[in-house]
Amino acid sequence: MDEQRAVKVSKYLSRHLRHQPERIGLVLDPQGWVAVDDLLRALARHRMPVSRAELEHVVATNDKRRFALEGDRIRASQGHTVDVDLGLPPAVPPAYVYHGTVPAALDAIRAEGLRPMRRHHVHLSPDRETATRVGARRGRPVVLSVDSGAMHRDGHVFHVSANGVWLTDAVPPWYLRFGE
Repeated sequence: MDEQRAVKVSKYLSRHLRHQPERIGLVLDPQGWVAVDDLLRALARHRMPVSRAELEHVVATNDKRRFALEGDRIRASQGHTVDVDLGLPPAVPPAYVYHGTVPAALDAIRAEGLRPMRRHHVHLSPDRETATRVGARRGRPVVLSVDSGAMHRDGHVFHVSANGVWLTDAVPPWYLRFGE
């Protein structure tokens, strides 16, 4: 499978396993899982035929590890806008995690902190490099440091997804460090 096709399949899977499963006739279970065979049939019906081998390749080689494949079922690791419960237990975060954004978002972030927007959680990166890549998807990146240790001590709950993304409900602005 060439890289261009792998990216196209990954984006298509993200759209339908995270945001619009019904668009291709999928029904996710309460934890976001769907049978691989159901997914492959739905993809074929919607002019995106993918073999099991190609699916496994995309899951295994995705640099962000966006998908979890367990036996005969698959789900997105996080980032859902549809109602799912990933069943992630609370976790103790490192002292700092990071959030990549763009300069245009900074005024709103200073006023309101980080909010999940259409997603279930705010997504935070375990390191500056990852946060820089995340921010760069929409322009010149700005990396914010999140005092997750203080947040945790103050009662904020964190989870970590299968692909290492830290999740929390919101980050109030006083826990943010703007390194501009």
